[in-house]
Amino acid sequence: MTSRVALVTGGTGGIGTAICQRLADQGHRVATNYRDETKARAWQQAMTERGYHVAIFPGDVSDSASAEGLIRAVEAELGPVEILVNNAGITRDTTFHRMRAEQWHDVINTNLNSVFNVTRRSSRACAGAAGAGSSRSARSTA
Repeated sequence: MTSRVALVTGGTGGIGTAICQRLADQGHRVATNYRDETKARAWQQAMTERGYHVAIFPGDVSDSASAEGLIRAVEAELGPVEILVNNAGITRDTTFHRMRAEQWHDVINTNLNSVFNVTRRSSRACAGAAGAGSSRSARSTA
C-alpha cells in the first residue's frame, strides 16, 4: 500500500481517535486539527505512548480562513492531503425552543460548513492524486 497524507478533522475525539489509529495502522501519515492546544498535546502524547504518530495542527474548521491555514500547514509539513475525513462535530444539548441563535450557528458551522471549508481547499490535492485521493464525511458527538 502507498503511504498517503490523511487529515482527520476532529481527530482528538473518540471516533476521530479510532479513525486516526486505523489510518496509521494502514501506513498513512496522519494529521488532525485542534482548537484546544493543551488537550491536543495530551492526546498526542497518549497516542505516541500507544505507538501512533499523529501530527497535530491548530485550526478551527468552522472558520474558512482557519481551515485554509490548516490545509496549508499540513501540506507544508507532510505534503498534499490525499485522504480527508471530515469528522469534526459538536453538540449544544438543549431543547430547540431554548437554543440560542449562537448555539445553532456554532453547530451548523462546525458540523456542516466545516465540510465545505476543508474539502474545498483540500479537494485540489485529492483530485491531483492520480485519481487516488478520497474524501469522507462522518459526524458523531458520541
